[in-house]
Amino acid sequence: MRIIRWILLILGLLIILGTIPITKWALLGLILFIFGIYQSKQLRAGKAFGKGILLKPRLLMITGFIFSFTMAMIFVEPVEESAKNAKQDEKIKSEQIKKEKQEELEKKKTEEKKKEELAKKAEEERKAKEQAEKEAQLAKEQAEKEEQARKAAEEKAKQEAAASMGLIAATVSRVIDGDTFELSDGSKVRLVGVNTPESTNRHEQYGKEASNYTKTKLEGKNIWLQKDVSETDRYGRLLRIVWLAVPTSDSDENEIRSKMFNADLVINGYAEPSTYPPDVKYSDYFVKFAREARSNKTGLWAFGEYGTTKGDLDPKETSTPATTSRNSSTSSNSSSTSSSSSAATAPSSSSSGEIEIFANCTELRKKYPNGVPAGHPAYQSKMDRDKDNYACER
Repeated sequence: MRIIRWILLILGLLIILGTIPITKWALLGLILFIFGIYQSKQLRAGKAFGKGILLKPRLLMITGFIFSFTMAMIFVEPVEESAKNAKQDEKIKSEQIKKEKQEELEKKKTEEKKKEELAKKAEEERKAKEQAEKEAQLAKEQAEKEEQARKAAEEKAKQEAAASMGLIAATVSRVIDGDTFELSDGSKVRLVGVNTPESTNRHEQYGKEASNYTKTKLEGKNIWLQKDVSETDRYGRLLRIVWLAVPTSDSDENEIRSKMFNADLVINGYAEPSTYPPDVKYSDYFVKFAREARSNKTGLWAFGEYGTTKGDLDPKETSTPATTSRNSSTSSNSSSTSSSSSAATAPSSSSSGEIEIFANCTELRKKYPNGVPAGHPAYQSKMDRDKDNYACER
């Protein structure tokens, strides 16, 4: 019986202790319960104090138990609700934390993915740039090779064309006059088929302009020389046609106009055509160009219809004897016959007392191929262009 009592006491005490977490009011019930146990022990020992209910320990224990239990029942719902709410809040908070962690993780993954994509894109761009640069370099090298091949082919074609037309490359070192210059090897060249006004030994109108123009166009430049028939004149100067560039055809008028310097001088009014057989390959072109320049009063043609120097467009003169034989005893018929014979044969002896008049050097050379010296019946100062006392020399 005593054991059962102690079991009940312990059980009641445990229940009361269990109510304390629910509400602090249960402590009062615990105090009453413990005091009841104490009074019960004191009562058996005869040492109990107080009176009335204090002397009823069982009632105290039951009251304490009931009080604690009742308080627990009163406060249990709010506590449970609070605990439930707290648990719910904890759950929400936990879920929120979990969600935040998940979001943070997703954000981190997104950022890492973005970084990877950017890195991948940068790598692709770098490779694409390298590939583009490589392709550009290859294209540049290919273009350079093609350009070199093209230039080589053009140079070869130019050399072949030059060789086929008898053109020889040369470099002009010094311009002497409008129609005369010196090459880098020291050779002097006289332009064929044209004559510019003098600007050295004697000065003719527009001579200085012609000389300056030739300097501008030729001095220090690479040119192409072409021989007509004659190699040199009596001064040892090379007689040549000058091409500024290799023509596609040396008989094409457009090529002659645009690339031949002899023609350029005539076209721009710096020279007159001056033909000396047998170098007559381009004489017709030069005369045509001169007539065009004269009609436009270009250059030296602005000074008059015959220009400022001698050339093929000067007026023609008929070859006639200037005097008759001094033999006064000859009859008029004999005199007429003698005059006709003199005109036909154009005697070369000055002792005859006659002079020969030719329209130009072309006419004179038909009879005197190498020209005539001063004192000769056919000598005329106008045909001695360089004033060396020798007319119409080659």
